[in-house]
Amino acid sequence: MVRSRLRRLVAAAALGALALGSAGCGASDGTDQAPEQQSTRTVQHAMGTTEVPHKPERVVVLDTGELDAVTSLGITPVGAVRAPVDSGLLKYLEKDAAGIEMVGTISEPNLEKIASLQPDLILSSKLRHEDLYDELSAIAPTVFAETVGKVWKENFLLDARALGMEDKARSMLDAYEQRARKLGERIGNLGDISVSLVRFMPDQIRLYAKGSFIGTVLDDVGFARPPVQRADETFVEVSAEQLAKADGDVIFTSSYGPAGETDQPAVIAGPLWKTLEAVQAGKVQTVSDDHWMLGIGIGAAELVLDDLEKYFA
Repeated sequence: MVRSRLRRLVAAAALGALALGSAGCGASDGTDQAPEQQSTRTVQHAMGTTEVPHKPERVVVLDTGELDAVTSLGITPVGAVRAPVDSGLLKYLEKDAAGIEMVGTISEPNLEKIASLQPDLILSSKLRHEDLYDELSAIAPTVFAETVGKVWKENFLLDARALGMEDKARSMLDAYEQRARKLGERIGNLGDISVSLVRFMPDQIRLYAKGSFIGTVLDDVGFARPPVQRADETFVEVSAEQLAKADGDVIFTSSYGPAGETDQPAVIAGPLWKTLEAVQAGKVQTVSDDHWMLGIGIGAAELVLDDLEKYFA
């Protein structure tokens, strides 16, 4: 029944798109439109190739990285998902969120809601929604990155390509990387500053490594990392008894969801936390999980640089 209703919504979305197109050109047969208004572009992505409108106008994003990418490029999507622990969009994106419809969570996007928005482009990743690709493609042209995290720059360029804004995205990435290098130069002696990243989850403690989004930002600046966090993986899970692995010259901490719903309060109040050199030196900073961990995009990366400037520069 649900799939049948979805098919009806998809058909309605298609009719709605035709109606919108007709309204845009009045009684014209379309021959007086500019070439770029008549054409589509072929975008190669993780699931193959997709024909997308030359300039998509009704975009739905199904992950935080895609939301960051689209809004950073000056586009307000018509629909977006939220992280499961949040009631809305990421806080740092709230100013750009006016009018965006919520279409479920990252793990459970609402296909009927997506179809009702009559999108002309859907952005996500194979990692998140491979099993939904065919259904999403039946609603609108759909472009998927392969995965998320460390490859955020490549994903940003892919999303920009789908939007017809790749040149702007490249310029933004160049500016970000130049800013990161200059920040590293101002701080100086980065090889002597070991930065540790500790994230408290509802059921585990994670040390984020070089293979994560935040790991790439620290690399772009040039910071050293504690031994266990030099791995080319997203994170290493540790127990409260293994907290020595979290030590560094500076420790940045965050929590996924409310801190009180994680082990963070108990760990920080416990005896092992107090033995860490960074803790004893007063070199522990709590940061926003939204842009340090969840954002996974250029907007979030720029905000991380803001935080690093305040702390080090």
